[in-house]
Amino acid sequence: MKEKWVVAGKRADFAAIGQAFGIDPVVARIIRNRDLTEMEDIRKFLTGGKEDLHDPHLLKDVEKGADILKRNIDSQKKIRIIGDYDIDGVQATYILLTGLKRCGADVDTAIPDRIRDGYGINEDLIRQAAADGVDTIITCDNGISAFEPIALAKALGMTVVVTDHHEVPVEVQDEAAGETKLHRQMLVAADAIINPKQSDCTYPFEGLCGAAVAYKFIQVLYEKMGIPVEESDVFIENAGFATVGDVMALVDENRILVKIGLKMLNHTTNLGMRALILQNQLTFGEVKAWHIGFKIGPCLNASGRLDTAKRALKLLLAENEIQAGALAAELTSLNEERKDMTALAVAEAMEVIASQGMSNDKVLVVYLPECHESLAGIVAGRLREAYYRPALVVTKGEQDAKGSARSIEGYSMYEELHRCSDLLLKYGGHPMAAGFSLKEDRIDQLRSQLNANCQLAEEDLTPKLLIDVPMPVDYISKELIQQLELLEPFGKDNEKPVFADHDLEICSLGIFGKEHNVVRMRLKSQYGTTMDGVYFGNPENLRVSIAAKYDKVLADKVLGGVRDTGVKLHFSYYPDLNSYQGLESIQLKITGFC
Repeated sequence: MKEKWVVAGKRADFAAIGQAFGIDPVVARIIRNRDLTEMEDIRKFLTGGKEDLHDPHLLKDVEKGADILKRNIDSQKKIRIIGDYDIDGVQATYILLTGLKRCGADVDTAIPDRIRDGYGINEDLIRQAAADGVDTIITCDNGISAFEPIALAKALGMTVVVTDHHEVPVEVQDEAAGETKLHRQMLVAADAIINPKQSDCTYPFEGLCGAAVAYKFIQVLYEKMGIPVEESDVFIENAGFATVGDVMALVDENRILVKIGLKMLNHTTNLGMRALILQNQLTFGEVKAWHIGFKIGPCLNASGRLDTAKRALKLLLAENEIQAGALAAELTSLNEERKDMTALAVAEAMEVIASQGMSNDKVLVVYLPECHESLAGIVAGRLREAYYRPALVVTKGEQDAKGSARSIEGYSMYEELHRCSDLLLKYGGHPMAAGFSLKEDRIDQLRSQLNANCQLAEEDLTPKLLIDVPMPVDYISKELIQQLELLEPFGKDNEKPVFADHDLEICSLGIFGKEHNVVRMRLKSQYGTTMDGVYFGNPENLRVSIAAKYDKVLADKVLGGVRDTGVKLHFSYYPDLNSYQGLESIQLKITGFC
């Protein structure tokens, strides 16, 4: 798919920033592209540590919630944690369970079943808690919008503490006819609500994940229970892991939590995490945020998607290496099964798009009745990437059809579903992702209405590649590559930088790998500098680009291995050090070409 390349044009005195922090001006420019302008913010970005984490006492109701738990722990009242089935929910549940047990609590957990229960706390879980003699419920990664279940819990005489990080529901009120609408946050009837997104919360950073909120709560609880607060530092590993797994913005405090958490993860003493890292053939000391997002994190998620998230929690709680190894193998196998099921569903979706004449639709609505409903969001995301347009995948539920949607910039999925609310039974979400349900016979109407309403222009449907620095490859050095590591961890809102150089000549090319998806090239700059480049992807993409600029015959020659054809392309890349037989050399990881 053709991309539109755009160069980031944010200005600053890069030389002065570089001199102040001892970094290359190129690194300073990338930092500026991340909207960091104040020297103190740049310092925190580069060297921020535990001392820069915000004071947990600033969270609204955290003192009240900790007092409630202390009182009920001291009187040995039965406490139940109700978590969620994704990475964030499992890690948050682990933090609360381990922390409360350290405080001497009589505590257990309940994690909803994705298919049977759906997201978060519900009335069935409340009634079960009452039947089990539970006095106090504490939620994590959910609860902020559970009005009816929490009202039921209170009616049954239970104490409820909510820890969450999701958006607080709002009630829209008209001040007067024709006047501006007022948005008032609606709060559940819990005894304490700990969520930095509350409008009157004084916490300086709203972007925490659920596990990070749980960690902050345990810090305050330990203080009240007379336990050294430093003991809670062990949970930074879990909070950092969940921050990446829940795709939170890696800015401000989140960046620090992930940096510290990754260091801890690479030396983890948690038997379950050690086993999962080894099961995925990763090396301690080399685990990065990418591995959480795409290797070990999905293994924790897979249990909640295809089986029960209780398995993932059990892994984190494993007490010996044999148990940990067995559970890590099960979760890794589940994730492989999930990947195979996803690949089949994506292929089926693409066949549906082609066979049903949807290729020209600006909004893709694909009905996959046999697709596991927990995979619909992943499949929608893959379709969005492949076609670069909003994608909705609908599956057959037990009663009605259920859908999951993923969007692109400039198209608010939530707002567009709201415009079609007359066709839907339920819907919710935000601009980039949403979920919904509807009657099966209304799927075609939804597709028609979404496309009729769509205002996206062709330019909006062209993906944009933001180039951080148009940098000649001749400038790359080992020292610069090492400095680029200061920008890690990479993730949401701190993506891996993109560099570009123009008119690099392809001197030679070879295609390798079992799937023939590794292209190795020898490239030469305009100034005669030569270095290796590697592209992980479909070689046909390269053939198409060469044919578009030259012709198909020359493209076939280049991909057939003919050397020195004079073919030159513009390349986007990331510089890397390649080690082979003890020798290091600079190579380019190619990300795009035109």
